Amino acid sequence: MTSRSSTGRGSTAKAVRTVRPAYHCDSCGYATPKWVGRCPDCGTWNSVVETAPSAGGAVAAAVPALAARAPSEPASPIGTVDLEQAARRPTGVDELDRVLGGGLVPGAVVLLAGEPGVGKSTLLLEVAHRWCATGATAPSLVVSGEESAAQVRLRAERTGALHDRLYLATETDLSAVLGHIDAVKPGLLILDSVQTIASPEVDGAPGGVTQVRAVTAALVAVAKERGIATVLVGHVTKDGAIAGPRVLEHLVDVVLHFEGDRHSTLRLVRAVKNRFGAADEVGCFEMHDGGIRGLADPSGLFLSRHADPVPGTCVTVTVEGRRPLLAEVQALVAPSVIPSPRRAVSGLDSARLAMALAVLERRCKVRLHDREVFAATVGGVKVAEPAADLAVGLAVASAARDFPIPASLVAIGEVGLAGEVRPVSAVPRRLAEAARMGFTRALIPAGCGPAATGSAPPKGLTVVEVSDLGGALRAIG
Repeated sequence: MTSRSSTGRGSTAKAVRTVRPAYHCDSCGYATPKWVGRCPDCGTWNSVVETAPSAGGAVAAAVPALAARAPSEPASPIGTVDLEQAARRPTGVDELDRVLGGGLVPGAVVLLAGEPGVGKSTLLLEVAHRWCATGATAPSLVVSGEESAAQVRLRAERTGALHDRLYLATETDLSAVLGHIDAVKPGLLILDSVQTIASPEVDGAPGGVTQVRAVTAALVAVAKERGIATVLVGHVTKDGAIAGPRVLEHLVDVVLHFEGDRHSTLRLVRAVKNRFGAADEVGCFEMHDGGIRGLADPSGLFLSRHADPVPGTCVTVTVEGRRPLLAEVQALVAPSVIPSPRRAVSGLDSARLAMALAVLERRCKVRLHDREVFAATVGGVKVAEPAADLAVGLAVASAARDFPIPASLVAIGEVGLAGEVRPVSAVPRRLAEAARMGFTRALIPAGCGPAATGSAPPKGLTVVEVSDLGGALRAIG
């Protein structure tokens, strides 16, 4: 009798390895064995695409052991590492240097993300120009994958960003970009944008997860090897997040967000990640016809000027990063002709405004349930921190009862659901900024005054501590 193998039709039969397609999300990189219309991880529709098929159905072979090899450089004691290799070089744009922690570190890779048309290319063209104008030993190279050379030249003519040592290239191929780096040998490289560059050796469309990861990894390796300060421009999604895989933010050293409203001249550069400095700094810029310029003292932009006090206005002091900024909150309360009165907000958190209205109605007996309430900030600034709650509550109460708040008063504090005014951070810094701008009276939470902190009050500023919103209303009459 002929015996048969229990594993197949013969002892020489081999197991057949099945090949099945693999799918991943082009937005976040999530992998799934089958196609789905909506990514289970990030929730994006129609972003799951098929990738190269992967072998399955059999046990993977064991990973071969790696043999040790001689390192390129021997390990050295940390105390002997030369610090000059990481010396910062200022970009020439003071507000950007403030966010970066003093300037760009050789070999550092910075990712600057922002909405289309906010001014990223204009800012970086100015940085490239200032880099050359301030006497850098190595030139700057701008690689544009979105605009032609003539379009970039027109912008440079308009903003005055022309220099003999500023080089410009328009490429969408990674190999060509590396060739330009070899030819120019720049000290500063600006790539606009990383989503438009593709590597011919990697599958996938430009801007996809695989391409963005490969392009960024190659540019990071070149920047570290040659000590080139590199700035990558990144796109953002409709939710404001950086487009592409999350690993993109882990590969770079610094992540900056460029924020601003197209209808306002104000622009903010906010640090989200910084391996070489603080990650809570904010730089302020102003867009104008001649380009972009930094604002060393932007507080005046967020205040309106009235000959006489107007009901429904109150000034607060917010903290953006480590910088205190004065912001004016305006409110308008009007009778409603519909059963559900409207609540409109601009520049404020709608949830915190709704809470302030409920506290005013319940704790302070301010009638608002049958009235329309509109609240906004001045100058296009967005105020989301809880320290503005007291100013919002006072502005709404002032508009509802038609009494003006003194123009020389600022209000700082978080309001709780019980109507109490809670402590906030950096009160001495906020008071110093209010005194510098000419305000003479400040309402702050109880226990946050100069006596509690052991510091002297700012000259010319009277500090009044309040424990609840009702006490704040009584303090202003």
